[in-house]
Amino acid sequence: MKPRGNILVADDDAAIRTVLNQALSRVGHDVRVTSNAATLWRWVAAGDGDIVITDVVMPDENAFDMLPRIKKARPELPVIVMSAQNTFMTAIRASETGAYEYLPKPFDLNELLSIVNRALSEPRRRPLGDPGADDQADSMPLVGRSPAMQDIYRMLARMMQTDLTVMINGESGTGKELVARALHEYGRRRNGPFVAINMAAIPRDLIESELFGHEKGAFTGAQNRSTGRFEQAEGGTLFLDEIGDMPMEAQTRLLRVLQQGEYTTVGGRTPIKTDVRIVAATNKDLRSLINQGLFREDLFYRINVVPLRLPPLRERSEDIPDLVRHFFKQGEQEGLQTKRISSGGIELMKRYPWPGNVRELENLIRRLAALYAQDEISAEVIEQELKTADQPSMPGGRLLPDDLSIGQAVEHYLQRYFAAFAGELPPSGLYQRVLTEVEFPLVLAAMTATRGNQIKAADLLGLNRNTLRKKIRELGVNVYRAAKPG
Repeated sequence: MKPRGNILVADDDAAIRTVLNQALSRVGHDVRVTSNAATLWRWVAAGDGDIVITDVVMPDENAFDMLPRIKKARPELPVIVMSAQNTFMTAIRASETGAYEYLPKPFDLNELLSIVNRALSEPRRRPLGDPGADDQADSMPLVGRSPAMQDIYRMLARMMQTDLTVMINGESGTGKELVARALHEYGRRRNGPFVAINMAAIPRDLIESELFGHEKGAFTGAQNRSTGRFEQAEGGTLFLDEIGDMPMEAQTRLLRVLQQGEYTTVGGRTPIKTDVRIVAATNKDLRSLINQGLFREDLFYRINVVPLRLPPLRERSEDIPDLVRHFFKQGEQEGLQTKRISSGGIELMKRYPWPGNVRELENLIRRLAALYAQDEISAEVIEQELKTADQPSMPGGRLLPDDLSIGQAVEHYLQRYFAAFAGELPPSGLYQRVLTEVEFPLVLAAMTATRGNQIKAADLLGLNRNTLRKKIRELGVNVYRAAKPG
């Protein structure tokens, strides 16, 4: 039998008050509704109510300002907050001020009823965080108000004040490191270091040394003792990116850390205790790697305590307008001109599949801000840009034709860049923007010429192999297309 309770509802929208009153009463709850925070506080202070359901923005007071008082007066009273300001920071603020649950508007009524039943059934829990944290919406690390992103925000809000190991899975360019940083910077380890290591960017025979450090003389070339990433991340968070590329030997060492909370350096004998939160990420199917004998099953269960899937951009296309505004605003802070995209252009972008995900969208917005003089980018420009991005010979969507030599391509780019400003001086930061745009065709050309052989491509470009790997990842070069003949 479902529990029944006394529910206090506060919302300045009469329609929402009516809907909640009817829905909660229909399943047997006693309901009292109000349109303001003052009345809600009077009821709470008098000891009324088993659960509070409140909107964040009220005519007389913000619910986040009132929540600390509620928690102080009645710490076991569950408070469910609703908000039309459906951002990552709203979810975090709800968690930090001690809300029982956060629901974005418009909400699913059945989900709300389920949360109410759960709150009435389970033992009262303590608030997740300390009240009174500052709202840092201006530096919001994650952007989007789609249902998929709301699920992620709520999951992250629950994980902030824990040390549980989180496993982030998602395609390249979906923002896995951004999520890992958010877990760290808004969690209880925020005052400790955040250290990231990409397994795919480090030679396999050096990964153990990179992770755990080594002693002097541990191997040829080890002239001095070296600290590893675990030691550097002590008291903070260690982000293991592309963990599917970790060799078996390093997996065994990592498993010991997760099981026993200690490790030894390469060449060392004394166990070293460690206090580090692990956040891992991959764009590979680890279960498939387990079946192939390439990944330890016991390690998988150790790191997959809290699985978190980041959706590709094509599954949350309704977030594109918010992302576009966000990236244009970032461009303004870097000296680029203020831009906007026409409604027709936005619709075209919503229909585009975005194989490079959010990273590809960010690169497009930066290019639009740098190359086009008009304040509003038309649908025709967007169509041409996306058509260029979709050409198999130019993965990643750069502007350069595929039938030019590298020198001609660079010249073509510069001519087009300066022509876009019709004789006016381009925005500041010219060197870095040109370098970024030219790097892509250089790396792609080298990868294509060597049929995807990174060692040969690095030699051709005069780069260290690790540097090339990093640039391939940062620039979004599709190594598989580059490796195809013809």
